[in-house]
Amino acid sequence: MEKELFNELIEYIKRNKGKFLGGFLGFIIGVFVLIIGFFKTIFIVFCTCIGFIIGSKSYGIEDMKRIIKKLFSPTNRI
Repeated sequence: MEKELFNELIEYIKRNKGKFLGGFLGFIIGVFVLIIGFFKTIFIVFCTCIGFIIGSKSYGIEDMKRIIKKLFSPTNRI
């Protein structure tokens, strides 16, 4: 009985991956907001997104050095 219920739950999650992932991320972000505050949570989400973008690209060492130099060059100030 419990095994059938667990298998049905797993199948439901497989069919609705986007809904499950969105709900899970919303829950995690909500917990972070309550525990550490809004702005710290926004900073963590921002850093995570930047890390994801950098990690999803296939950069070589030289490419990463060039990007870091470009980001932190004195002529690149706001």
